[in-house]
Amino acid sequence: MTARKTRRALLTGWFTFLHGEVTAGDELALRRVQEVLDRSGIPYDTAWSPGFRPDALSLEDAHPERYSHLVFVCGPLHGPRVAALHERYARCVRIAVGVSVIDPDDPAVRGFHRVLPRDAPGVRPYPDLAAAAPRQPATPVAGVVLTRGQGEYGRRRRHAEVAERVTGWLAERDCARVELDTRLARDDWRLCRTSAQFQSVLARLDVVVTDRLHGLVLALCAGVPALAVDPVAGGAKVTAQARAYRWPALVPVERLTPGELDRWWRWCLVSGRAAARRRRDAFRDLPEQDDPGAALVAALRERPAAVRG
Repeated sequence: MTARKTRRALLTGWFTFLHGEVTAGDELALRRVQEVLDRSGIPYDTAWSPGFRPDALSLEDAHPERYSHLVFVCGPLHGPRVAALHERYARCVRIAVGVSVIDPDDPAVRGFHRVLPRDAPGVRPYPDLAAAAPRQPATPVAGVVLTRGQGEYGRRRRHAEVAERVTGWLAERDCARVELDTRLARDDWRLCRTSAQFQSVLARLDVVVTDRLHGLVLALCAGVPALAVDPVAGGAKVTAQARAYRWPALVPVERLTPGELDRWWRWCLVSGRAAARRRRDAFRDLPEQDDPGAALVAALRERPAAVRG
């Protein structure tokens, strides 16, 4: 039996094209198709965009003579990139599944032998494939609160370096990253309008990675562990607040390495939640000597010293 006659499918989609878009829905739909084929004993390969998965099989390396079928998974059926698949894999049976059909007369649509759509004019839709994808373990949700400002620190500033190194490190972690800004606004829907809204976001996180004073303090107030980096050489307000709250997960910029970040990341995810909740509870009953509010009241009651002119 020749390789061409052996039943083997090539799975493709918008995630296959060099400049195509890869969405979470695409990947989940693909996982569902892979699961179904695995259960059915049908062999397959998956072609990925080199821009997204450079180590995986690419369309260029997926030679047509290896496959009996081409399957296009998820997304809209339109445009020259989809139509080009019909030319390259002309001798394969071509099936589209879980797709949107906008124009049934589009060559990208008409080139398939079978189309099993999630939506198409006048056709009963199938449920989207992503809904039935195999369940995956949840990953940590990390709020990321960084600043590139604070020019008042002059030559001691290492903020750009910290942001680049921390975000590069985070990109390699298996976590869901949520970029946050402590700035409030009334005219920008992307920002919280009130501090209560910002605190509500923090409370739903597993960890906060920050180089900001209030990224650290507000995370602990929400009972969420913070992996804090002080971006000022020699230490500044982030270090001072970590000491004030006896919070150990602090990395000075001088010791900012992947290994040090990894160490405190693991601690935050394993032991940090309980430690942060203890700090949160302690904030509500500060001893008077540690309470700046009490110090303010005392200062207001004192007779002021003479002000130097």
